[in-house]
Amino acid sequence: MKKTVLIADDEESIIIVLRQYFTEKGLNTITASNGAKAERLIRKERPDLVLMDINMPEKNGLAVLRSIKKSPNITTSIIIMTAESSMNNAIDAIKHGAFDYLTKPLDLDDLDVTIRRVLENLDLKDEVSTLKERLKERLETETTFIGKSKAVQTVFKTIGRVAPKDVTVLLQGESGTGKELVARILHKNSPRAEGPFIAVNAAAIPGELMESELFGAEKGAFTGATSLKKGKFELAHGGTLFLDEIGEMDKKLQTKLLRALQDMQFYRLGGKELLEVDIRIIAATNQNLEKAVREGRFREDLYYRLNVVRMKLPPLRKRKEDIPLLVDHFLHSFCDEMNLDMRKISKKALADLEIYNWPGNVRELENILKRAVLLSPNLVLSPEDIKLPKLRPAQESIEDIIERRLEPFIDRTSTSGPQELYDSIMPFMERPLIRLVLRKTRFNQVKASELLGINRNTLRKKIKELNIKRKDFE
Repeated sequence: MKKTVLIADDEESIIIVLRQYFTEKGLNTITASNGAKAERLIRKERPDLVLMDINMPEKNGLAVLRSIKKSPNITTSIIIMTAESSMNNAIDAIKHGAFDYLTKPLDLDDLDVTIRRVLENLDLKDEVSTLKERLKERLETETTFIGKSKAVQTVFKTIGRVAPKDVTVLLQGESGTGKELVARILHKNSPRAEGPFIAVNAAAIPGELMESELFGAEKGAFTGATSLKKGKFELAHGGTLFLDEIGEMDKKLQTKLLRALQDMQFYRLGGKELLEVDIRIIAATNQNLEKAVREGRFREDLYYRLNVVRMKLPPLRKRKEDIPLLVDHFLHSFCDEMNLDMRKISKKALADLEIYNWPGNVRELENILKRAVLLSPNLVLSPEDIKLPKLRPAQESIEDIIERRLEPFIDRTSTSGPQELYDSIMPFMERPLIRLVLRKTRFNQVKASELLGINRNTLRKKIKELNIKRKDFE
């Protein structure tokens, strides 16, 4: 991306010469004829370099320099120019953070050397910033997905198979099950590991801002767009783009996302240049996208574009055997982070954790333990330290019970070739349900059909098909 230079001088001839000089070097230029305007442009446009005269109307260059350098978030390099080669001016300029101090008339050879140093310094800053981001990303992904349960081992195996392949992955799971962590692990173990990992949460950004968040915006594209903004697609070039809570995305924006995913091309908001990127997409949702498609809330073609490889992350209540490992991991992590003596957990407190239902999954466990470590003076955490909200035994849903009962049967039959599982299993699902309702209603078919929510004739047909006999209830 081209660097931008602000030329601030009240002499029009100097501005013309310097603008030509910087244009020939491939740099963008903006100009100011007084100090007040120069300061406004620096704060608004954030140019990479400023070449500024000392003696200007409204506010002199040294005053602008001192004001700008008090703003820690502005990293612009400023070169001061002056026709008065005084010692005090030179010392004052360097003391207040000027990159260099040049005297007029400017020697273009000296200017060349100075500009080369500035550009090298800017490139070094960019490189350091990039390395910091990558280091931060690596540190964030050092935390592994903790667990030894069968469900977690299945996740590990799938990561091993999928990570090296440059395919789109759809992660499905309840909130707090670790979808972003798995996305980062997939990135870290992919050929794109040295590229950026960019995450965007579709549920956290208002719909009207989401398009510019994804695709960027040109300066002036909408009210408040005071400078060019790169979107997440552009920032993720060469790496991975993680689209979290994709099911929350506005239907209109889904169409634009689909178009971008199909060709890996897009326009910034308000832009005319077609941009092309090379990225891997990992999407995540806690919703049932198939249901959302049926209800018309999610585009079917986008669903199939995202659902190349699907991974389901298990809720914590379905992998209770991992809780001791997670507790040990979090306690070590928090005590190190807070520089505290190591905490342990009592058997009673651990037992409470193992029977709790965990609606918030691993994230809830993490937060509860962090609070306990922070607030409790005890080295062994008790149930009173843990303070679980409305402790209650885990209650399996009907779906959980059926799934648990069916899994061994399907495991056995799946190894013996093609099976007509649906036709063979559904009668066994319907028969006990209808028998139970008929027993509760003393075989009153009118009441039974009302309770089941089906037509009485349908109930009669089912009783006959499933060979349910009235005498069995007498």
